[in-house]
Amino acid sequence: RLFDLDPDLLPLFQYNCKQFASPQECLSAPEFLDHIRKVMLVIDAAVSHLENLSCLEEYLCNLGKKHQAVGVKVESFSTVGESLLYMLEKCLGTAFNPDVQEAWSKLYSAVVQAMRRGWETLPEGD
Repeated sequence: RLFDLDPDLLPLFQYNCKQFASPQECLSAPEFLDHIRKVMLVIDAAVSHLENLSCLEEYLCNLGKKHQAVGVKVESFSTVGESLLYMLEKCLGTAFNPDVQEAWSKLYSAVVQAMRRGWETLPEGD
């Protein structure tokens, strides 16, 4: 769904200097699947620390800095969020009601806000 929504994101996923010719090639690459697992670990950590997301602040801010360093734009996280909600809707079916959608949207927004602070923080020494 991610590359359907924004095909321009494909070049951001390069591993060992290899550019993928198609979304399908990227989606089947072990490195991309590993990246997806890491994304889901961040989501899992956010769910696990739902009552105290601030404990993840430094980690998420640094994660934002890393994404900025490889050329990811903050706006791209909207597309990732839309893809996440799409996947949840497909997996949960009728259980994905408006309340569930709102809860996931709020959680994802909180994660992105913390990561966004990584863009706003200048590197030390600047």
